[in-house]
Amino acid sequence: MSQPPVWLLDVDGVINAARPGWSAAPHRADVWSPTDHCQYPLRWAPTLVDRIRALHVAKSVEVRWCTTWCPDADQLERLWRFPPLDRALAENPVPKGSYGWPLKLAAARKVLASGRRLVWTDDEAVPPDGPDRDELVQDGRALLIAPSPRRGLQPDDLVAIEAFLSGAATEDS
Repeated sequence: MSQPPVWLLDVDGVINAARPGWSAAPHRADVWSPTDHCQYPLRWAPTLVDRIRALHVAKSVEVRWCTTWCPDADQLERLWRFPPLDRALAENPVPKGSYGWPLKLAAARKVLASGRRLVWTDDEAVPPDGPDRDELVQDGRALLIAPSPRRGLQPDDLVAIEAFLSGAATEDS
């Protein structure tokens, strides 16, 4: 049996969003980051978290953290009832903002170089149109989604991800 695709999952602006929607009230929690020695407020759509967890548990996709939260991802796993997930970024701390984008791009390239298909969701680091994006999606093995950071992933994004995981062609892959 072939290995499932890998989903490189960012947190802030992807799951954690000011107005996540999903036609239900968002959940909110303050989460302590031992790395930053700071507490951060998180808001998320419970249905989104449930669907991500279900896809991973069903082995439709292997979700890997690809976020500045990597050193503290255990906090998120407890909050969202995720099993322990691999971290795509080993740096501690992970460089914030655009300083971390090359590390995330390298993680995406590593997934594809391993022969696995790729889902990458990140509100900032997913390359816009241009050579890096073209390289990643050239053979249809990658689906890249850069959601609005205020809204995060939306139901249509999950529909596109699930279609990609099932092998259906998508316009962004």
